[in-house]
Order: sequence, then C-alpha cells, then structure tokens
Amino acid sequence: MTGLGPVAWPPAPIRTQRLVLREPEARDRAGVIELFTSAEVGMYIGGPRQRDECERAVPETPTRRTGLFVVALDGTMIGLVTLERRDTEHPVHIRPGVSEVELGYMFLRQAWGHGYAAEACAAALDWCAGALPGEPVVLTTQTANERSMRLAANLGFTEVQRYEDWGAEQWFGMWSPVVLSD
Repeated sequence: MTGLGPVAWPPAPIRTQRLVLREPEARDRAGVIELFTSAEVGMYIGGPRQRDECERAVPETPTRRTGLFVVALDGTMIGLVTLERRDTEHPVHIRPGVSEVELGYMFLRQAWGHGYAAEACAAALDWCAGALPGEPVVLTTQTANERSMRLAANLGFTEVQRYEDWGAEQWFGMWSPVVLSD
C-alpha cells in the first residue's frame, strides 16, 4: 500500500459494538453524495459541493482508496473515516519533512450526537496503532467546530499548535498510540 506505508490494504472489515468500518461499495453512492452536498456537513470544510457536480463526479461504485473507511450502521453508510499521509509540503507538522498519518472524518447530519464518530475514529486509530506501531497520528480542525474539537479531545489528541489557514483559526493536534512493554 503506497498511501500509509508497509501494510496490506484493504484490511478485513473492522467491527465495533454498533458499526462496521469497511471499503466503499456501490450501495454507498447515495450516502457519499448526500455527505458531500450537505451544507451542515460542509460548514467547516469549505462548504458543500453542488449536487449535480457531485452526481457526475462520484462513480457508480465509489473508488476504493487506501486509508478510506466507510462507516456503516446496520449495513447503511453513515460516514467516512480516513487515515492518509499528510503532504510533506504542508506548513504544519510534528516532524518537519516527514509525512505523518492524518485522521479525517465526515458523518451524515442524522448520525451526529450518537457517539458514532467517536466509536468509528477510535476503531480506526486502534487499527492504525496495530498496522503502524508507534506511528503518531495528526488531526486538523477549525477551532470554531466545537463538535470536532470535543471529538479530538475525547479521542486523546493533544494540541500541538493553532494557526490560520483557509480564513479561519485551525487546531492541529497529535495522538500517539500507547506502547505497552513486556
């Protein structure tokens, strides 16, 4: 796998108490389009995309991509979680010149407030800790996005710095897996 390093992709579906994290399937297309065209979901990430543009851009079977998990509840897609390498040219890093793994997430509005994002992101972080032992994970969110800030804290991310980008204050944090010694 080129995107995250020397781990096999895709992994077997990850099952939590209520959710399954898996690769995209054709049945997820409508949910993906709804996710990217929602004004509420897009509020802190540059706004929603136009529905007709999204309908043309999203293939009938969504593209499989290293680090992309569809989050499903009772077989229905409710969100996406991503683990991707941050570009080494990005101005903010914990280790300059090193491409860190970055956690991203988007959930349909009707899935908010039920703990699904925390459950799915924790599962993805656990998977990452097993696949890339000792690798820190970074996360960026707008400070104005209170839900995302709470989620980052609940997941154990600690603030590295704040900076201005995209016309807003951004919060940059880091999560490190707990390494147990024998």
